Amino acid sequence: MKNFYYDKGIMFVEKIAMKSIAESYGTPSYIYSRAALTNNFLSYLEALDNQPHKICYSVKANSNIAVLGILAKLGAGFDIVSGGELERVILAGGDPKKIIFSGVGKTPEEMRRAIELGVHCFNVESEAELKVLNDVAQSCKKIAPVSLRVNPDVDANTHPYISTGLRENKFGIDIKKALGVYLKTKKMKSLKIIGVDCHIGSQLIETAPFIDALKRVLVLVDNLQEHGIHIEHLDIGGGLGVCYKDEKPPQIRDYVKEIVSNLEGRNITLILEPGRSIVADAGVLLTKVEYLKPGEEKNFAVIDAAMNDMIRPALYQAWLAVELVTGNKDLPKKWDIVGPICETGDFIAKDRLLAIRQGDLLCVRSAGAYGFSMSSNYNSRCKAAEIMVDGNNMYEIRKRETVQDLVRGESLLPNE
Repeated sequence: MKNFYYDKGIMFVEKIAMKSIAESYGTPSYIYSRAALTNNFLSYLEALDNQPHKICYSVKANSNIAVLGILAKLGAGFDIVSGGELERVILAGGDPKKIIFSGVGKTPEEMRRAIELGVHCFNVESEAELKVLNDVAQSCKKIAPVSLRVNPDVDANTHPYISTGLRENKFGIDIKKALGVYLKTKKMKSLKIIGVDCHIGSQLIETAPFIDALKRVLVLVDNLQEHGIHIEHLDIGGGLGVCYKDEKPPQIRDYVKEIVSNLEGRNITLILEPGRSIVADAGVLLTKVEYLKPGEEKNFAVIDAAMNDMIRPALYQAWLAVELVTGNKDLPKKWDIVGPICETGDFIAKDRLLAIRQGDLLCVRSAGAYGFSMSSNYNSRCKAAEIMVDGNNMYEIRKRETVQDLVRGESLLPNE
């Protein structure tokens, strides 16, 4: 995270001191680096070089329209999973023709809106969805472009909650049944087959599962060709991991190079759907220590951020680095970094060796992906602010919520 660094013991993001962000916008706040976002996206662009491709950023990782706008200007496409994400991309200036609509539960209304806007492709995940999409496209008097998301039954070797490529997962169509479903799709008058899609999970730190899935899908592509079904693009999904603790994921260029080497001699467009690998290390969560609560068994540092702001540690035991924004010379102790929510599962980190004082600012690293986008209002807590740093400028790209925001749309019963 070279865009987040220390200078004379003070943490900076690009050219802005982190403590000055806290003074201007308060805590907890999510802080993003435009340079980091840009460099991560360009790493994919440069690695793909002469391979026909589309890089469709996975919106669910971080859906702030400022983030999407930066990527849209760089030429990114977008992988979406809901009508709300579709509208965010349009508001951010994204090109509908570069949108891939994924997800297991698209509604007819969402399909209709996407067809009207002219999205590039629907990644269809079931036969039932195919029928509904065909009916919706017919009612719009349009032809909907589709690919089938196939489930290759590949173990991604990641946490069970973010593994998506096994037969036991809800995602996709069993690759053994895919040919038959494609043949049925070919007969549907309002659908046009243009691709094959596969996504096996998130936070993968080795290339073997990707390549295993790719090879199985390429066998299907060849089989489809023999049955008169030409595939224009191959969507291999996203899922490349990042370093949170001591993981050693492949570099983006090496990951892409290995995928592309398996496509030699094929006239096919490669679609990638990176999310975490673009935004995770481009963002941090800035929080303040409210109270210190030392004890015989545990030392607790109670911060103003909580599981509603960053649920990943509670949800699937994610490890996130925690550092002091400004150091001190106290002797370090082991602390559990916990929030104020009434749940024992409300923690950000456990057993961290830190020299903490009440009032200190802490930085939770690599929080740009699945941080704010998974946040909630649990315990009626207002959602954090989001700040984008661009060189020596900082912009509030989402204001901190207020109590009025919390109750917007609610009402008391009449006469009470």
